[in-house]
Amino acid sequence: MYGSRGVGAFVGGRASAVVLGAALLMTGCSSDDKGDEPDAGTKITQQPKESAPFWVNPDGTAARQVARLAEDGKKAEADRIRRIAQQPVAEWINPENPEEQTRGFTEGADDAGRTALLVLYNIPHRDCGQYSQGGAADGNAYRAFVDDVARGIGDRPATVILEPDAVLHLVDGCTPGEFHEERYDLLKGAITTLKGLKNTKVYLDAGNAGWGDPDQIHEPLKRAGIDQADGFSVNVSNFYSTEDSIAYGKQLSAKIGGKPFVIDTSRNGNGPYTEGAADERWCNPPGRALGETPTTKTADPLVDAYLWVKRPGESDGECKGGPKAGEWWPEYALKLAEGSTS
Repeated sequence: MYGSRGVGAFVGGRASAVVLGAALLMTGCSSDDKGDEPDAGTKITQQPKESAPFWVNPDGTAARQVARLAEDGKKAEADRIRRIAQQPVAEWINPENPEEQTRGFTEGADDAGRTALLVLYNIPHRDCGQYSQGGAADGNAYRAFVDDVARGIGDRPATVILEPDAVLHLVDGCTPGEFHEERYDLLKGAITTLKGLKNTKVYLDAGNAGWGDPDQIHEPLKRAGIDQADGFSVNVSNFYSTEDSIAYGKQLSAKIGGKPFVIDTSRNGNGPYTEGAADERWCNPPGRALGETPTTKTADPLVDAYLWVKRPGESDGECKGGPKAGEWWPEYALKLAEGSTS
């Protein structure tokens, strides 16, 4: 396991509530009721569009935990988890039914007048056989997956974070050399397909402030099609501070034509963990906190948005007592929220 990576964010078996239909997802999403009713939809509202245009899923995992805690009379805990549930977080698309999921998410977002935030994390040979190993069986399966996602999005607004770690692992020696050319081709093809849609933005993942020097990744990003993307993402599923992430992103941007970028601030409120084994500091570290809430009003003109790409409360993997990567871990979610003032 590479201490510089830290995605470990998704396992394909996580079922998506969106398959229940957009109408169910949108139930009560515009309500201002902050009472203790057990129905999650009556409490989870959209954030102001002018600062946070991304969709808050009123039936997300955190929202359902809020409802359960409220039903059990645990108001203080419910209020803490609501700090997660009330913010827009990315939806990681399951490869089992990508068109259906993506259509549901984008319809729900469009009905609320917001933009869906999606993550594609299905590249072949994903995660180098580690906690989030898997991905599409081969290049053709991946192309079909991207085509399904594109059909699901259609003309509705969407912002896509494309393949966390995929380029980074071409650089750090994690992905074997025989897979490199195919991966570049797949990433470039995915950008072309998604940018062919009317209202979709694409940010190609570009690692984080702690993994290495931007000089090592700017040429690989160009080979992967960054010129055609809207920009790149940094700090996905990691804990580096917003300040450090801006510095890293600006250094990298200067090498790839001034491209803007987005920062995953979901869990960086206390910065990176510096204790324990260096190669697993990224995995479910204790003492972390939620970071800046999602917004397009950032501290630098090159930063398009602060986003919650990693879903706070989902495990990085089976380390430090955590469940499988991508599974909801209620105790960890509560600890993250305790350090938040949002």
